[in-house]
Amino acid sequence: MIQLYRPGASVVHRAPTGSKLVVLTVAALLLSLVPQTAGSIGVVLLAVSALYRVAGFPVRVLGSELWRIRWLVLVLGVALAVFFSPLIAWISTGRVVALLLLASLLTLTTRMADLLDALHRMLRPLRRLGVDADAVAMTLSLTITMIPVVAGFAEHVRDAHRARGVRPGVRAVIPLLVLALRHADDVSDALVARGIG
Repeated sequence: MIQLYRPGASVVHRAPTGSKLVVLTVAALLLSLVPQTAGSIGVVLLAVSALYRVAGFPVRVLGSELWRIRWLVLVLGVALAVFFSPLIAWISTGRVVALLLLASLLTLTTRMADLLDALHRMLRPLRRLGVDADAVAMTLSLTITMIPVVAGFAEHVRDAHRARGVRPGVRAVIPLLVLALRHADDVSDALVARGIG
């Protein structure tokens, strides 16, 4: 499995995992439910970028995360600009980018074990309703960590096509699916080996 966590001693690294999850959840709700303007989205993106510096990461780490999602940004932005307006494209794409960068920052500054523990503690009260806290915690943590993993796979596929002098286009979907499914198998095997699956 790809290891996303990058050790560090920053305030973001030391922050309780539960607090980071709450911040991510609140940010997702605010960005989704509160009407945004072009200016407010710009401020949000600057704030998220600043968090990477607060976490002690060089600018290239933020650049790498942005580079991984460039195709999503391009396709989403162009589609919204064509079918709606450039303003809607900026606001909607900015929301998605901010949330993806926050999710990536969480995985970069939080160990998987800590993430699972925090999710398990937060979901424990739902056991009274018949919810399997272990399964839900594992599903949520894997979902969060898969965002940068799949983005990395997309980057590898693009680089492989470029090395062969071929334009990726729709053909890139097949190898991307193969890599994602193979990774899912590896994760499944690891979970079974630990008696979780």
